[in-house]
Amino acid sequence: MEFTPVIGLEVHAQLKTRTKIFCSCSTAFGAPPNTHTCPVCLGMPGVLPVLNKKVVDYTIKMALATHCTVQAESRFARKNYFYPDLPKGYQISQYELPIATDGYLDIEVGGSSLRIGITRIHMEEDAGKLIHDPDRPFSRVDLNRTGVPLMEIVSEPDIRSPEAAGEYLRQLRAILRYLDISDGNMEEGSFRCDANVSIMPEGSSAFGTRAEVKNLNSFKHVEKAIYYEMARQKEILLDGGQVVQETRLWQPDNGRTVSMRGKEDAHDYRYFPDPDLLPLVIDPDWIECMRAQMPELPADRQVRYMKDYGLSSDDARVLTGSRELADYFEACLSEFDQPKTIANWVMGDLLGLLNARGLDIIDSPVSPTSLTGLLKLLDAEVISGKIAKTVFEAMAETGQPPETIVEKKGLVQVSDASAIDPIVDGIIADHPDEVERYRSGQKKLISFFVGQVMKQTKGKANPKVVNEILEKKLG
Repeated sequence: MEFTPVIGLEVHAQLKTRTKIFCSCSTAFGAPPNTHTCPVCLGMPGVLPVLNKKVVDYTIKMALATHCTVQAESRFARKNYFYPDLPKGYQISQYELPIATDGYLDIEVGGSSLRIGITRIHMEEDAGKLIHDPDRPFSRVDLNRTGVPLMEIVSEPDIRSPEAAGEYLRQLRAILRYLDISDGNMEEGSFRCDANVSIMPEGSSAFGTRAEVKNLNSFKHVEKAIYYEMARQKEILLDGGQVVQETRLWQPDNGRTVSMRGKEDAHDYRYFPDPDLLPLVIDPDWIECMRAQMPELPADRQVRYMKDYGLSSDDARVLTGSRELADYFEACLSEFDQPKTIANWVMGDLLGLLNARGLDIIDSPVSPTSLTGLLKLLDAEVISGKIAKTVFEAMAETGQPPETIVEKKGLVQVSDASAIDPIVDGIIADHPDEVERYRSGQKKLISFFVGQVMKQTKGKANPKVVNEILEKKLG
């Protein structure tokens, strides 16, 4: 029997505010434990929360970017549960009346366009962090993160493959970063995901029992965990068993999920409206003010790159994958108006260099000005394509401009036919068998002769001139 996966994702994005959602404590990451706390976020008796307006601004922007309806009125609620990192004994969140509902995000997977529904977006506060002692049987609590503003984005169960789940998350993260409302750093926990996974018989419309998978801190882990969970549930059903509704933990070292606890339902948390916070009323002017501040989003930028620069859909999608990468590309374009050439170098040599060094585009050792300077030398035939690769590597190592490297190393391309002629004559004389085969119809051997010339000139010979001379002499 074949099964179809049914996947819904709950994403928690930490918002880039300087202070917490209900108090003025700092949200800066990495401070000593329990130094960014106050009576409000510690849940002391008698304190009152005050909503951070910037949190609402950012959430409205995300709602607009994902085609959600921003509700005129929403309410904060208390989500009650006991855990050592939750000093109040409840988390302030939103339940029955979230700030935004009924949105969607279009993604492309395997050449097909998919629309993933977004059920709701709501605001809430983060909990603290437990630090488990590796040698002794106790844990410490760091409450710096308590009260840090989160935005939860809940998808419809519209996702049907691990790859689609990964692409949906990448697109969400890109939007958050384009809006500059979250840094989307999964390693620091500012972009976290829980996956609800079930399977149903192929052709069925009745969803199976779902398991919620936690501890997914990378796109790769999300996809691997979903694959594992699909296989686990399939094996249970084929053996005649029943899948249990539960919360499971992904263990990346073992490549498997393990049971944590039974899956709670909403009534288990005894939600009720927070009596310390008034209903949040958002008028149309507030929404339009946020709309006016919206930047060009990834999907719109991708369309523009295809229309204005003639780039393919795949190229445009890669270049708009992050705001910083798209800005780098456009900075290059402002100095050298050849979009396809720039795109090829950025997606090939530059991203290859950054991936090898584990760097982000903002830390690139090759600036847009240096890259375009190199491409100008190549375009003017001052250097050859092979030499350009060498110069690029030297730029990345030394930080020097391409002109300086070319001059110091004497890498100027040789285009003088009188200098190339004797080299070609010598190569033809040294390879009579290849000459005879070429003249008998094996024209592809021209690349062999070109390669020999480039080898002897250490890549300095102009390939165009070399080809012209070879074709003339070989007949």
